[in-house]
Amino acid sequence: MPNTDTDDALEALMNQHRLPPEYRRTVSDIIEPLALSLYQASKDSDTPLVVGIHGAQGTGKSTLTDFLRVLLAYRYRCPTASLSLDDIYHTRETRSELASEVHPMLATRGVPGTHDLPLGNRVLDELVAANAGSRTPMPVFNKALDDREPEENWPLFIGHPEIILVEGWCLGALPQSEEKLATPLNDLERNDDADGRWRRYVNQQLDGPYKDFFERLDLLIMMKAPSFDAVKRWRTEQEHKLAERYRAAPKVGEESGRPAPQVRIMGDAELERFVMHYERITRHCLDEMPARADVLLELDEDHTLTRA
Repeated sequence: MPNTDTDDALEALMNQHRLPPEYRRTVSDIIEPLALSLYQASKDSDTPLVVGIHGAQGTGKSTLTDFLRVLLAYRYRCPTASLSLDDIYHTRETRSELASEVHPMLATRGVPGTHDLPLGNRVLDELVAANAGSRTPMPVFNKALDDREPEENWPLFIGHPEIILVEGWCLGALPQSEEKLATPLNDLERNDDADGRWRRYVNQQLDGPYKDFFERLDLLIMMKAPSFDAVKRWRTEQEHKLAERYRAAPKVGEESGRPAPQVRIMGDAELERFVMHYERITRHCLDEMPARADVLLELDEDHTLTRA
């Protein structure tokens, strides 16, 4: 059904995410039917429908989430909130403490154990309990600064959502067996986690607080990459785009005379090491999650989204 407001909002997202014209077909063929199915499912629930969106780094989880949120809000008048695991990472200070107390590799954001799950649960609780006049602060993590934004900078979700979209690279991941953990998977694990202490801690997190958090999901959507090699390539492209945006953006403090915050953009060698932190769980999810996801969306080598 024609809707100028919806079309304008979708076009704004195309521009915001710098998407090629052919992505409009992905929206009409894949994302719009998915939005309709989520809207219909929400009508059968007395509480907000909590929908998980899983996808490895660079698969386009944030893009899919944004398009679903706009379609649901504009086309179906279905108030929809979205929360990313990336926005509830622990602060750099807290990760530094974890690195000192548990394992040095926990200074690097990403793996289970580096998220502030009490914050995530608090946000979900507030959204579920919200009424028409509620104003729910939604956390923001600044990846370029590698730290969480101050709470006064968080945007507000106004009102009561009928759907809550939760997206994250390890969302819904299951722990591995001790046998699987025993053998290092890459150079990072061999050199920096030779005794397996880091990966066992991460696995324990998946089997404990993360399992409880994931059980809050009513539905799980998986965006399945064709391979881990594709994930590495897409994540590298993602970091390059982040660097371009920050080079082009006005620098905070230029006019005020205050020093600008230090931006933390990774070079290719640093990024390759960074992605190794994600490799074990990513490969595990690619192997076992497709069989249990409620909705499976597959991506080809050209990053085109299809329905399984």
